[in-house]
Amino acid sequence: MNLWRIAPSVYLPALLYGIGQGAIAPVVAVSATHLGASVAAAGLVVAAAGLGQVIGDIPAGALTSKIGERSAMILATGLVALALVACLLVPTAWGLAIAIAATGVAGAVWGLARQAYLSEAVPVEMRARALSTLGGVQRIGSFIGPFLGAFAMRFLGTDGAYWVHLVAAVLACGVLVSLPDIESVRRTRGSRPVAAQSTWTVIREHMPVLRTLGVGALLVGAVRASRQVVIPLWALHIGLDPQTTSIIFGLSGAVDMLLFYPAGSVMDRLGRKWVAVPSMFVLGLAHLLLPLTHSTVTLTAVAMLMGVGNGLGAGVIMTLGADASPPVGRAQFLGAFRLFADTGNGAGPLLLAGATAVLGLAPAIVIMAATGWAAAAAMHRWIPPHPTPDRPG
Repeated sequence: MNLWRIAPSVYLPALLYGIGQGAIAPVVAVSATHLGASVAAAGLVVAAAGLGQVIGDIPAGALTSKIGERSAMILATGLVALALVACLLVPTAWGLAIAIAATGVAGAVWGLARQAYLSEAVPVEMRARALSTLGGVQRIGSFIGPFLGAFAMRFLGTDGAYWVHLVAAVLACGVLVSLPDIESVRRTRGSRPVAAQSTWTVIREHMPVLRTLGVGALLVGAVRASRQVVIPLWALHIGLDPQTTSIIFGLSGAVDMLLFYPAGSVMDRLGRKWVAVPSMFVLGLAHLLLPLTHSTVTLTAVAMLMGVGNGLGAGVIMTLGADASPPVGRAQFLGAFRLFADTGNGAGPLLLAGATAVLGLAPAIVIMAATGWAAAAAMHRWIPPHPTPDRPG
């Protein structure tokens, strides 16, 4: 299949969904405090999205296998719309936490279904470009979202951000209706449908991959999530104001966004290791350098280096999961594989917080640098030289 045939119906919904996620990201904690939550409780409300995603990964694989990729994405956008309506209406912080957790569950279904769709629909020689572009489009949306949310909040208060996400989700659902069903894609490519397997059978049969490459994905998720926390924390530590910190973080994100297609091209042409290992090495190096910065200029330089490291790895975990996924039980396998990466995303900030409480911020950041290099070593050890050719793309 030509990638451009499905690009509008795959990437436009991803852009819209990313815009919505980016719009509400800065305001969830604020909404929780407006509903009477303490600062600590507000942090738990924010964390509910990640918890929902972890809880949703395995069921998302089973659901996608049962009803199909396109139907699962449409269902997920419907679920996130209902959750956002709840965010606008609930009178308590814990009600908001449940609604935010539901957005995380919806995100798990959405993310897995679109990954499974592209894994099946796109030929293996284009897979990395297709998936890295998907990751890049999501990042672009997350970058645009806070600005649209801020504009909407001028007129609607904090509810404006949720309205941006709600409208984006409805538009994404409308576009998804035009997405070719994967069965029609299989018929076009001459592929045969495959028999179903139970989720636990798939996980048991592919445990050797999950306990090796999956652990590598967990480490990658941890160091990537750490990046989003250490920059603002270190900026606060050296006395920078919030506006300056936001600009630095934005510059890092801009560098990150520029690299997704080159990263995918390198993965397709040279192999996955050529992106995964350098990405983690650079992120580890940037973490190691961060405690040595003591000014706006030096912090900006290191933050942009982090952006380079993160951008180099755009789509790499999705690509590795797709490469390792079997033709039979693909969605269930991807659910298990994504569970490792999403657990890392949640564990990274917790590891940083725990190490900071015991050792201080600078030593904790150095520990995350070591985590990045451990991820690089794991990727070098367990990524196969080339995608397995008998797995249909």
